Amino acid sequence: MATSVSDMAGGYRPTDNPMKTGIFGRCPRCQEGHLFTGYLKLAPSCEVCGLDYSFADPADGPAFFAMTIAAVPTLAFAVWFQVTFDTPIWLHLFTTMPLTLLACLALLRPLKGWLVCSQFFHKAEEGRIDLDFRHKSGSQAG
Repeated sequence: MATSVSDMAGGYRPTDNPMKTGIFGRCPRCQEGHLFTGYLKLAPSCEVCGLDYSFADPADGPAFFAMTIAAVPTLAFAVWFQVTFDTPIWLHLFTTMPLTLLACLALLRPLKGWLVCSQFFHKAEEGRIDLDFRHKSGSQAG
């Protein structure tokens, strides 16, 4: 990642490891400020370096990854629990469901931080159609 002049002028060295920085909920530019004001609510900006977090939009990514990562171990637990103890299905509401919920909640914040830091690191932005490219490729075909 190329460090921008404005980052270096402020004395900040952006993260070279967005996963580590994001998991700890730190600012991707200075690695000192906080990303979150609540459990999952992004701060408007970094209190240390002033980086505006309006660029960040992880959308449903953290929820998708959290559910995907939590699903396999909790399903394995549910199958083991059912086969070992031959319990009624309703008992899973008090064992497997809370385990799944807690696993997802534990993963959401670190995953959201990682995705936000990755967006900054890779300079991700909203996609747009390159009309100039479409025009050039159409003129070459004729």
